[in-house]
Amino acid sequence: MNIAIDAMGGDHAPEAVIKGTLKAIENFPDLHITLIGNEKKIKPYLSSSDRIHMIHTEEVISGEDEPVRAVRRKKDASMVLMAKEVAEGRCNACISAGNTGALMASGLFIVGRIDGIERPALAPTLPTIDGKGFLLLDVGANADAKPSHLLQYAYMGAIYNEKVRGIKNPRVGLLNIGTESKKGNELTRQAYELLSDAKLNFIGNIEARELMNGVCDVAVTDGFTGNMVLKTIEGTASSVFKMVKEVLMSNFKTKMAAAVIKSDLGKLKSKMDYSEYGGASLFGLKAPVVKAHGSSDELAFFHAIRQTRDMVMGEVPLKIAEAVKDISK
Repeated sequence: MNIAIDAMGGDHAPEAVIKGTLKAIENFPDLHITLIGNEKKIKPYLSSSDRIHMIHTEEVISGEDEPVRAVRRKKDASMVLMAKEVAEGRCNACISAGNTGALMASGLFIVGRIDGIERPALAPTLPTIDGKGFLLLDVGANADAKPSHLLQYAYMGAIYNEKVRGIKNPRVGLLNIGTESKKGNELTRQAYELLSDAKLNFIGNIEARELMNGVCDVAVTDGFTGNMVLKTIEGTASSVFKMVKEVLMSNFKTKMAAAVIKSDLGKLKSKMDYSEYGGASLFGLKAPVVKAHGSSDELAFFHAIRQTRDMVMGEVPLKIAEAVKDISK
């Protein structure tokens, strides 16, 4: 198995990318990695391995670049060359922590969409109180959606949960403003009808406040709503930890208490860190394309590689293609 990685993408590239790659090579004997990026910047962090291949380029797509234009004009950018490795069959999947829009454009224009998939979906696995997590899609690949898109998202999410996360008969919920079947706008009402007739474990409408309680394994929504929910969860978690820290550091007594529960706080923070679940997968493409978080450290990048490897082994794109054929019958 060979995975292509954009070594120059992310806030801590290339150091975090390379260290995460070396950890993955150590843990998975079947894994080969193709690193794409500036050789001079990569080599200081890279120890020799016959399972790591390098492609040198000095061109990079930055966070400020307009995604589609950058992919079309920067032919030698590390992200573009990474996608080409997959499209031309030398690699089975690819990962980048760089510009999200450019990665989606690279996936669509270079890797290619599965026949029958109307719109791809970007899907991270987010934490729950019980530690099992849930998949949320779409979180921004498409701001608008049709009911048929949400149906495809549901199938793609269920397949990923079964093949990668090992969840049998995953519970699929439709994100809505209430649990009643007639709630919501035209999109959610029509999507509810489609999902009710689908060969899925559809549990009905779910409310956003229940997501982190583990109400479902797959939460389906349009990209606009999903992105808002994702950023609300991120911001709330960050703010809560900041407030707790301020309280615990406010005086000598609370500082003593903080010292006593320090390890427990660390466990809580780790439990709520979604980067430990891997990156956000771009479902609906011919091969796995994974977006690691821009601030990914060594461990987060390792988990993104682990997740991508599991997607290849689980033949997720193939299973999605088969499901689409069944839907269209």
